[in-house]
Amino acid sequence: MDDLIVGADDGRARCGWCGTDPLYVAYHDDEWGRPVTDDTRLFEKLCLEGFQAGLSWITILRKRPAFRAAFAAFDMATVAGFDEADVARLLGDAGIVRHRGKITAAVANADRALALIDEVGSLSAHVRSFVPEAVARRPRPARLADVPATTAESSALSADLKRRGWRFVGPTTVYAFMQAMGLVDDHLEGCWVPPGP
Repeated sequence: MDDLIVGADDGRARCGWCGTDPLYVAYHDDEWGRPVTDDTRLFEKLCLEGFQAGLSWITILRKRPAFRAAFAAFDMATVAGFDEADVARLLGDAGIVRHRGKITAAVANADRALALIDEVGSLSAHVRSFVPEAVARRPRPARLADVPATTAESSALSADLKRRGWRFVGPTTVYAFMQAMGLVDDHLEGCWVPPGP
């Protein structure tokens, strides 16, 4: 895959990982790497990154509307209250990834997220505390090969979440979350998307 690709319709240079699928291009242009501070969106992304483990992100992106419907728009209090009947319902939902471990992790993680928010005030403030300003504002990578799969920061946040009882939050999953939610800017040099604030 090329490091940068140029859109046939608009001539804009984009990070090559998004390819030319319109849904993926829109995700790249409008969401990925844009700073997010809303706790519900952050929780949703942590859950979806967990569901993505072993799959491609485009698979999850295509199923995201079904995930949102199945998981009550990722309202943490509602998901934390899911019981075995809800798990059975979710295991029967062909619109999502039907993996018991990932489903039960999302339910348990909702409870853990609420506890974390009670303790520190917000999920946003907590995850951002793991990314020093120098890391958040480092220069953009020149090539896809320069983009790490994990960092010291993602490993530290992963370890913290695991200590708090979260599941499916390994360092690679957490780094993908950090990239997507704009905690770091891994758009490539030459990509048209402007740097975050």
